[in-house]
Amino acid sequence: MSLAGRAVLVTGATGAIGQAICVALAAEGARVVIHYGRNRAAAEALLAQIGGAGWCVGADLATAEGATTLWQQAEALAGRLHGLVNNAGIRSEVAVGAPLDQWQAVWGREFRVNFLAAVDLTKAAILHFRAQGGGRIVNMASRAGQRGYASNAMAYGASKAALINLTKSVAQSHGGEGITAVAIAPGWVRTEMAEAFIAQHGEAAALAGIPIGAMAEAAEIGELVAFALRPSQASLNGAVLDVNGGSYLR
Repeated sequence: MSLAGRAVLVTGATGAIGQAICVALAAEGARVVIHYGRNRAAAEALLAQIGGAGWCVGADLATAEGATTLWQQAEALAGRLHGLVNNAGIRSEVAVGAPLDQWQAVWGREFRVNFLAAVDLTKAAILHFRAQGGGRIVNMASRAGQRGYASNAMAYGASKAALINLTKSVAQSHGGEGITAVAIAPGWVRTEMAEAFIAQHGEAAALAGIPIGAMAEAAEIGELVAFALRPSQASLNGAVLDVNGGSYLR
């Protein structure tokens, strides 16, 4: 198995994509540090599903110290970590006409969870990987980070664009140390977020502009993350892998 003996921290692991990532990693032999925010029961059920190949760790990534605390706990449990998957994310909406305090609160929380938590985890990972002979970071970005986003969800798109830039910066600055980074940029994936959009706007609105006429399944993303973490794929360093059914420009 291509990830046998490797330990990987996955943030936001109890959502649909996070679960699929953990399942795919375990199938390739990895031990997984399953991060959860509040739903410990879901994390424990996932750990049981992957045959106990890992650990569950709770942390609130909306706080300034949450990401650092998470890494410290993960390192204490796993010892040597070989990979970090920054998958945790939220999508909030706020109108341009909203009061300034509401506007700033949404943008602040969106960037804290989607980007700054990943920044702090990346810092910790680089220092750990540098001391341990290398490692890999996979950042879950979005199509929205490459083409812009709707006015009421600009914070989400901007945070994902920042994550792509972080990926490229790590790739350029630390690739020579054996520390590589890859971003994955999905379009619509069948998750709770997608179902909430469909409930409000209808499935036709979600599928409009996707040439293949279907959303991605979470398992597709999980498989791609596992592939990107394989030691044999070092030359993916700095890549942004699109998973959007051909809808990048639509």
